[in-house]
Amino acid sequence: MKKLLTLAAASAALALGATAAQAETRQERGETRLAEMLEGYEAGESQSCITTFRSNDLQVIPYVGLVYDAGDTIYVARAVRPERLRDTDVPIIERFGSQLCRTDVIRTMDRYSQFVTGALFLEDFVAYNKVDRG
Repeated sequence: MKKLLTLAAASAALALGATAAQAETRQERGETRLAEMLEGYEAGESQSCITTFRSNDLQVIPYVGLVYDAGDTIYVARAVRPERLRDTDVPIIERFGSQLCRTDVIRTMDRYSQFVTGALFLEDFVAYNKVDRG
């Protein structure tokens, strides 16, 4: 019986370790994708709200946050709990004005099952401005 409990404990530890390693890898992939998007841009001021003219330019970076491409400026709002933002999540945003703000109510919905998967809380939007290479 003692041998069986030891084996079960070892299996559970391996499973938890693998899950943690997978989550870290997913977040690293998201960070890499974000870094590629921000090549040629430099960080500017952070702000709690941004003006969005075209909502189809809003992207979810899984395990990182939201990115809004406004042409020469890219705004990045990191999720407070990035491990909860999966690649199948679609943000449902309830705005309280004409701007997109970190305090807006954002729920996430699974794109396939269409069930609500949680709430998304954001940090401030950081503006990344295109660097002139001239």
